[in-house]
Amino acid sequence: MSNLEGIVSLAAGRYAQALLELAQSSKSLKTVEKDLKTLKSLFIKSDDLRAMANSPVIADTDKLKALLAVAKKAKIGKLTTQFIGTVVENQRAGEIPAMITAFEQSVAALRGTQSAEIFSAKKLTPAQLSSIKTQLKKSLGRTVSVETHIDPELLGGFAVKIGSRYFDSTLKTKLEGLKMAMKEA
Repeated sequence: MSNLEGIVSLAAGRYAQALLELAQSSKSLKTVEKDLKTLKSLFIKSDDLRAMANSPVIADTDKLKALLAVAKKAKIGKLTTQFIGTVVENQRAGEIPAMITAFEQSVAALRGTQSAEIFSAKKLTPAQLSSIKTQLKKSLGRTVSVETHIDPELLGGFAVKIGSRYFDSTLKTKLEGLKMAMKEA
């Protein structure tokens, strides 16, 4: 990780912490969590939204108009909308996804849970998901909230990302490892 990435992560953490404190003091933590989950989903689904937020060419006033329009259409609450406005005015629109992740991690720590992302080639069955959650709880010693993502390129198996740690048990990685081993032989 370069110094710049560390600084960006630190800034995202500070914004997330500020939002968490505001949400707690105004007793609207659940609402803000729901709003940020919606916003995260929009950023994940829309390449155009991510490109606009990250664009150095688009003026911050235009980014603000666009993001506020998106927030209104998605029925995002007042506090989260004000947060978006502050972030954009401080020229950090492109960091909104990182801020959402930092917020989710802060909320998980507050509740004594751990958040994890699970990547799989196909949708996991409830039994598979339950088994993974149980194993994660045993190894981490705390309850784990998971977010699942489907990536057909993984071919099979799954990968788990917890914070900066990444555990890979995908067929794609195993095949790549086998290919490398055969080249060395």
